[in-house]
Amino acid sequence: MRKLLYTEDRVRKVFAKMRGDLHELAARHAAEVESLRRELDEVRALYAKLRSVSLARQNAEAELRELYREREIARARAAERDPALPLQ
Repeated sequence: MRKLLYTEDRVRKVFAKMRGDLHELAARHAAEVESLRRELDEVRALYAKLRSVSLARQNAEAELRELYREREIARARAAERDPALPLQ
């Protein structure tokens, strides 16, 4: 008869330990995933804020260009032309 290297009880204990290790790894993984999701949500919020500020700046610059254009048109209309000068 061959000598048993591992008893059934010993094998069950080894598998129980491995199962416990797997549960611990799964819990750590879930915690890490949750942490990364929170960080991603923060980054998304910062991106949305940055995007809105950038769009507001672009709109303000466009409005300023339009005001400059309107000012130049008003100046051109207000300017008197010297009738002695030829038209260009």
